[in-house]
Amino acid sequence: VYDMYAFTAAHKTLPLPSFARVTNLDNGRSIVVRVNDRGPFHAGRVIDLSYAAAVKLGYRERGTARVRVHAMTRTRASLSIANRRPVQNHIKGVHAAAMALLAESATGFLVAMNMPDNKLLLIKSLKVDYLKRVVGGLTAVASLSAEQIAAMAEQERGEVLVAVTVSDDSGQQPIACEMRWAWVSKKP
Repeated sequence: VYDMYAFTAAHKTLPLPSFARVTNLDNGRSIVVRVNDRGPFHAGRVIDLSYAAAVKLGYRERGTARVRVHAMTRTRASLSIANRRPVQNHIKGVHAAAMALLAESATGFLVAMNMPDNKLLLIKSLKVDYLKRVVGGLTAVASLSAEQIAAMAEQERGEVLVAVTVSDDSGQQPIACEMRWAWVSKKP
């Protein structure tokens, strides 16, 4: 159901419901919205966002903005960061901490979307091997299998190793990551 005061969106092809991370390319602001409707029905538009989302992304006054959309479904989440000053190291590459955080965020979004509300989620371990220097920005793609999703729904406690690949603008993978998430049932 459309709610102009919630972070919701309409998209022509993304599954309903699903989530998407939307980034305003002009100011770098980014939010996660719930895709719960079909649209947009105007030529040249990729996604329709609610009033609240437009305010948060900083384009309410203009009505439209140049955006990047990363789909997040129950089995796949994708996030990216540009090689901009706030995430750079001393040699103008993406900082190692930002690379690790990107991978952790992509896997965390994915696990959280699948975790029942009666369970507490936490990262158990993360391993990051730095393989080469980054070229440009980075994109992390995390995925879960149907079996992993079922385990999260059915088991009171457990853990899952979430597959994640991090690629730079050249298509290479400058880091290799292992992100292990765990859960326990919340106490009443």
